[in-house]
Amino acid sequence: MQSESLIGPLMQSISHQHWKVRVAVIEATGTVIQFGSGKSVDDVLPHFAQRLFDDVPQVRQAVACVVGGWLLALRDRYSFFHKLIPLLLSSLEDDIPEIALTAASLWEKVGLQWQRENEDDLKDKLDFSTPPPAHHPSPETRPVLGCRELVFRNLSKILPAICHDITDWVPGTRVKAAQLLAVLLLHAEDHSTQHLDTILRVLPRACADDDPAVVRSCTRSAELIGVFVSPEVFLKLILSTLKKSPSASGLLVLASVIRGCPREALQPHLKVIAAELARPHICQGSENHLYGEHLLLCVRTLVSVCREDCRGCSLQLMEVLVTVMALSGATGLSDKVQETMDALAAVQDVDGSQDLYREHVGPLMEWVAASHHDWTVHSVELLQFNVVVTHAGPALGEVLPHLVPILRSCLQPARDPQMRLRLFSSLSRVLLSAKQTVDSQGQFHHYLNTVARDILVPNLRWHAGKTAAAVRTAAVSCLWALLSSDVLSEKQIREVQETLMPDILTTLEEDSQMTRLISCQIISRFLKTSSGVADPDKFIKIYPELLKRLDDVSHEVRLAASSALVAWLACIQNDDGKSYYQSNIQFLYRELLVYLDDPEGAVQDAVLGGAFISTDDPRTRQHHPESTVHRRATVGAEPSVCVHEEVLKAGSVLFPELLVRETEAVVHKHRSPAHCQQLLQHLQALPPAQ
Repeated sequence: MQSESLIGPLMQSISHQHWKVRVAVIEATGTVIQFGSGKSVDDVLPHFAQRLFDDVPQVRQAVACVVGGWLLALRDRYSFFHKLIPLLLSSLEDDIPEIALTAASLWEKVGLQWQRENEDDLKDKLDFSTPPPAHHPSPETRPVLGCRELVFRNLSKILPAICHDITDWVPGTRVKAAQLLAVLLLHAEDHSTQHLDTILRVLPRACADDDPAVVRSCTRSAELIGVFVSPEVFLKLILSTLKKSPSASGLLVLASVIRGCPREALQPHLKVIAAELARPHICQGSENHLYGEHLLLCVRTLVSVCREDCRGCSLQLMEVLVTVMALSGATGLSDKVQETMDALAAVQDVDGSQDLYREHVGPLMEWVAASHHDWTVHSVELLQFNVVVTHAGPALGEVLPHLVPILRSCLQPARDPQMRLRLFSSLSRVLLSAKQTVDSQGQFHHYLNTVARDILVPNLRWHAGKTAAAVRTAAVSCLWALLSSDVLSEKQIREVQETLMPDILTTLEEDSQMTRLISCQIISRFLKTSSGVADPDKFIKIYPELLKRLDDVSHEVRLAASSALVAWLACIQNDDGKSYYQSNIQFLYRELLVYLDDPEGAVQDAVLGGAFISTDDPRTRQHHPESTVHRRATVGAEPSVCVHEEVLKAGSVLFPELLVRETEAVVHKHRSPAHCQQLLQHLQALPPAQ
């Protein structure tokens, strides 16, 4: 008679500042409802739900005890199951173990009591009880049949409220709703299939939550769907959602569902999943770090769950991994991608990612090259191509028929300059280790002419603009990487020289110090591998360009130019044919003598020791214990310059009398005659000409 009048004052006191008062109010409310009118339950439940967020454990435990008591003894409890069950099940996930154990004990009693009360309805299920699913996460603590049936029969009434609260603006509400959803799915088992559409609509939104606790609970729910629901059902819903709007949270749901799914159930659908992940609208869906991480998680989960079964879809998984690496850029996913590739290699019984590339490099190259005629610097396919080229290693030597035509097409002057810069950068890295990449099969020499004439020559030609200058620098660096890789024979280098020397001479005038320096080194390498002078007219055009570089603003370029001049002089044979070059060499002598009075001591040593005096001569070694010519004045893989005795004497042995006259004519003009005197001493010590 009085219960309804008591509820109002009790609910006003349920949020009292003293926790003992709150506990007393909750217990008093339980008694009033138990022995009073059931109509007041609806008025009480919102207040009880708020007390589940109470900071004091005793208050939360009181709620669990009172609600559990109602579920066991309330006269109208059958009418309120769908409202009371969520309150008790929420306590199963309480942070305090004692509260969770109390709630679990009460919930089991509720299930067993309801099971006894409805024994006739459950007769078949009790007599022919089904064992827990093979991949049940906790078969030893599987809820009793009564608990499972209670949840299943009330799930349709509880689920809408959870789907609303799981995206609530209050973080605590979202956490409780996400925890409750996982508990309900654990009880519903395969009965959750009929509600799957609703659940899979809300899970991607919940998995995008900023609160890690919400995301953890939602991924747990997704795993339970994988455990209890057929892959044919959940894949149809999840993949259709990803087709419409790919998202990082959607991929996280897919990865979690796969993680929970048994291997044998997932195996027939493996190729479908891999093919969908490899589709451009999914694997290229976003450059966001989280998106790439969750896409990678899908692949990792597939490999860990299906293991050897992944052999049939290895190519598609490689396409996804290449794309993730291409789009991740500086976001730090490269190491994780490499780990996943190693895991994929392990389940395929190959040694590592290099063997994976060897197995798939042909199809991968065809896959990325399908649209290469339309590539720009912003094309995802360009990034994918760079990943394949720079990571394929020895496998690259097996696909030269695909690789070289792509490079030739994309590196034409009419194509996007920024794209060409990126390709040259990748090509340089590959050529530096050519024996382990493009020449791993010893077939690169068949494409040398194409690389020189169709790729390097067009990009070494002068065009206005800073971007064009950067492309020329990249092309020069690429050529230097090729020459430094030791894959070309001297004959092949001479063929390259014949094609590229005129263009390399023009790059000596570039604004970029790096370009000028590398060009000097390339010319020096060309000259050292040439056997004498093949074309005197072309040969004579080389040294004036190198002389200009002795006045370069860069110290390194000046030293590299002096080294190249040594190589040029060494090409002239000391025989009757040298008279053809006498006027040119006389001019060269005069110019070089100027630099014996250069402010830079290193340049003086380089000119004296390199062009005139052999440092192997015992009488001159004391003056030049460490000739600058022997130092490394190069970039990249250029070895230290080690010149044989006849080369170091090249400048003086050709026309020694002429050099004496030229030296005596200028010695008095120098600020310090020391270097000229050293030169004259060396010339006097030379044996007389035969």
